[in-house]
Amino acid sequence: MNMLKKLRNTLAAMIAAAILIPAQAMAAEKVTVLLDWFVNPDHAPLYVALEKGYFTEKGLEVELIAPANPNDPPKLVAAGKADIAVSYQHQHHMQVDQGLPLVRIATLVATPLNSLVVLQDGPIKSIADLKGKTIGYSVGGFETVLLKVMLEKEGLTLDDVKLVNVNFSLSPSLFTGQADAVIGAFRNFELNQMDIEKRPGKAFFVEESGIPAYDELILVTNTKSLAEPKLRKFVDALEMGVQFLVNHPQESWQLFIKGDRKDLDDELNRRAWADTLPRFALRPGALDHKRYQTFSLFLQEQGVVSSVPDLKNIAVELP
Repeated sequence: MNMLKKLRNTLAAMIAAAILIPAQAMAAEKVTVLLDWFVNPDHAPLYVALEKGYFTEKGLEVELIAPANPNDPPKLVAAGKADIAVSYQHQHHMQVDQGLPLVRIATLVATPLNSLVVLQDGPIKSIADLKGKTIGYSVGGFETVLLKVMLEKEGLTLDDVKLVNVNFSLSPSLFTGQADAVIGAFRNFELNQMDIEKRPGKAFFVEESGIPAYDELILVTNTKSLAEPKLRKFVDALEMGVQFLVNHPQESWQLFIKGDRKDLDDELNRRAWADTLPRFALRPGALDHKRYQTFSLFLQEQGVVSSVPDLKNIAVELP
């Protein structure tokens, strides 16, 4: 009888202990997210959600990883080596066109950041003034298409300018006179860097110069993973991060530069933080179908992609 009583007490204790264990500790699901570049303010919602514990609240164990090669993240997700990658909308359309099994599930930065930049005190006052001038770029393809459309709006063609690959030395090429303008400059970084160095720049914004509006930074996953519930949990936690970020920008900044990210606490990142804040998607998981279709058609018309697939093959709004 004593033995039976002891057994019952032991079982009762075990059940009680199991009930007290937090649900997320019992069922934490691993989610690996590959960034597009080194950690910077563009990734703020991800880090705020991480530091505030929103991912944990959803039962997720999220790891954010900066890539050794910025071209690799979507390819690794397509190969099943990671769950989510930070990508660019134009890049995503191109990779889907190439047959990679990727689909957009959320948006980080909901407006273009790309711009055509000149020196503010230089001779270029309008895009039309670029005739006969030298324009620097970092990555061919999409940047060249942006430039082509911007020039066409002013009655110019690519033949009217000289293109030079300046790699990623965009603002330095303006300072040294190697280029009269550069395409591919991010307005939240290059413009601030130029201002800090006392050589302010003037930006011509792509969405005001004939290019349909698009998302700069998005989150993509493997199409085979769409049915996994952890993806919806991830997007919900990300939205909580964005809401906290816009409501408490200064507290969020302290979370962003926490721990091994203290080296990000400099003037450039502080300025970029303020400039990027209004550009984050307040509803990361929401999808503007017409906007995506319009941009997809634009890419086809410009020869960047060969076809316009069904929207569900490019972007989804998770249930």
